[in-house]
Amino acid sequence: MNRISILAAVAMIALSLPAMAADPGAACAGVRYERIGSYTVERLNRIMSKELSEFSSFKTAYPAAKNGVDLYRISYDTVIPEQNNRPTRASGLIAVPRVAKRTLPVLSYQHGTVFSGTAVPSNPEESTETRLMVARFAGDGYVVIGADYIGKGLSEEPDSYMVKDATAQACLDMLFASRVVCRALRIEQGDLFLSGWSQGAWSTMVFRHRLESLGIPVKAAATASTPNDLYMLMTRWINNPTALDASYLVALPALFINSYERYYGMSGLSRTAIKPQYWQAANDFYENRIGWEEAAKLLPATVADLLQPEFAAASSMAASPFFRQLQDNQAYRWRYATPSRYYFGKADEVMPPSIATLPVEYARALGGAAAEAVYAGDGADHRGTFLYGVYDQKVWFDSLMGR
Repeated sequence: MNRISILAAVAMIALSLPAMAADPGAACAGVRYERIGSYTVERLNRIMSKELSEFSSFKTAYPAAKNGVDLYRISYDTVIPEQNNRPTRASGLIAVPRVAKRTLPVLSYQHGTVFSGTAVPSNPEESTETRLMVARFAGDGYVVIGADYIGKGLSEEPDSYMVKDATAQACLDMLFASRVVCRALRIEQGDLFLSGWSQGAWSTMVFRHRLESLGIPVKAAATASTPNDLYMLMTRWINNPTALDASYLVALPALFINSYERYYGMSGLSRTAIKPQYWQAANDFYENRIGWEEAAKLLPATVADLLQPEFAAASSMAASPFFRQLQDNQAYRWRYATPSRYYFGKADEVMPPSIATLPVEYARALGGAAAEAVYAGDGADHRGTFLYGVYDQKVWFDSLMGR
């Protein structure tokens, strides 16, 4: 029996166990959780007004929250498939609505890129992105779950940035662990929805692929600013930069390269790829020894200037193991079983619409579940695309349940 099957069996067995004490403690072998706080309706509404406006100037308005929310940090066993299924621990968040109803829909939210090890779902006070999702969804009766990913939160591993199977596995095991905890809290999980933004949109896609391959039903999925094709994205940054590009784009190859060196056994990749004068800063940034504010002073302005010329030149023909791995880590090439929406904005400084909407024409060519591109507006930058998507997908998900 493979690791996925074992975890699925454990989860199913655990769901049949009697409910246990709510906090803190072990829900079953390998799954632990603790209550880390709560948000009142007033706080949730402040998140969706004052804190939202501090996050972005993009104009949007969310309906008021209907219920308070309890927050739980969870830790659980998982494995790293890229390292022969080496066991490790990961963490995440479960946000539980304070409602009388005991069967609730579930939103699995996959977070975007963060430039620290702690600005993750299980530490929501450092993650405005997470708080907005909790306010919008858990504040209206959804259980919201979110994996921190391997290498973030409580994990002691290196950051698994855009590592395909490790990301899917961490999200899958988070879902199984959340079922155990919800059962302990006397909650039955109903329809499963998926959502993510930026890196989290890619994570949502590879997680969704894993769920569909296992026959685990997903009611619908929605992603914003989705990096469906990592090779296309990285090669564009190197060879065809634009005036719209975000100033922090140079940070992302530093994460990609160091992550792939560690998880795919590409020994010496970072020194081959990154110019010597920038190597130490890129490595320190990846390992969270310095933050982006300091790294920005030490790294160059463009992706092409960060990289060794020979390495950058190899991007055009994918003439290296790194660029071939980026090609393998695409997140959209299969025939979909889940209805999906892909949000994109004209002013997105990170994700070009051409990349964010790749799955739509692909799905039309192959048939299967509907895939729809949704325009967030001319003024929708990276954060604006996220905010529009959060508003719209909630309306869509509700309609699918007849709410």
